[in-house]
Amino acid sequence: MLINPSIIADIQAIIANAQQKAARAIDSERVLMYWQIGKVIFEEEQQGKDRADYGTYLIKSISTTFQPQMGSGFSVRQLEMNRQFYRMFPNTNALRSQFNWTHYKLLIRIDKEEKRAFYIAEAEKNNWTARQLERQINSLLFERLLMSNDVQSVLAVARAEKLPQEPKEIIKDPMVLEFLGLKREASYYEKDLETAIITHLQDFILELGNGFTFVARQKRIHIEGDDFFIDLVFYNRLLQCFVLIEIKTGKLTHQDLGQLQMYVNYYDRFEKQDFENPCIGILLCTDKNDAVVKISLPQNNNSIIASKYHLYLPSEQQLIDEVKKEIQKLDDAQGLM
Repeated sequence: MLINPSIIADIQAIIANAQQKAARAIDSERVLMYWQIGKVIFEEEQQGKDRADYGTYLIKSISTTFQPQMGSGFSVRQLEMNRQFYRMFPNTNALRSQFNWTHYKLLIRIDKEEKRAFYIAEAEKNNWTARQLERQINSLLFERLLMSNDVQSVLAVARAEKLPQEPKEIIKDPMVLEFLGLKREASYYEKDLETAIITHLQDFILELGNGFTFVARQKRIHIEGDDFFIDLVFYNRLLQCFVLIEIKTGKLTHQDLGQLQMYVNYYDRFEKQDFENPCIGILLCTDKNDAVVKISLPQNNNSIIASKYHLYLPSEQQLIDEVKKEIQKLDDAQGLM
């Protein structure tokens, strides 16, 4: 007799589901174990606070006792992380069930409380894996959003305490596109970059920010006998508007801005519904002159954004330097107003 194939599939699904639940349960118990160990170490350390070196002595003693039996989970470094873990999260109610120990190892390395709160909120809201969280930290997501926003606004959007009111609250400049896997020393056509983005669409949407959904590639628009093609079209449900993206593999020009402005005008007049907000255009470019951007666009411009992109993940210092440079430009511009 033949067995119904669906039974095999059903059993495989049950096994896979059980294995996933078991893995999550193990992760959860591991996190709780490390928190409890950290609590014991911290509280004992406080009892011996009159001795400056007591904490170091305590951790080394615990490691010497348990590491031969329990392995690297009781190394001095691991025990120090447990203590730091408890210090940063002294209330178990603040622990997130969807975070594993790798998530927390990344979070406890962040010294600034506001920055850590941002990544906790974003990781929880977007269900980031530990690898996704690591990428966002390494690419300085928090600092890039701060370039044109204040800390409290960035935190409020991350925690879903308010909806973004302006594109700059969720759209980053620069964008980091290292996940495309393109070699930094090679030259590319705009079509090559566009194809790579479509291939890695999920990662690109993660880099774009919250609320983006893909609509079209090479969207054709017809204007009285002339055809034009928009590289990429997205929709953002938080901003409630279409987002048009044009890709330039060279330095941005005022002609590029004019072309994108025409696309935005078209969408606002012929595609946008009455309940939707005005369309946004993003020019992705390798370089830009901010003065040219400012002069080319109206003073009250809120629809066109020029954003530089990196095809590889720069060093942390390179990104920090670039962020500082852009923030200084903003400060200088405000000082002239």
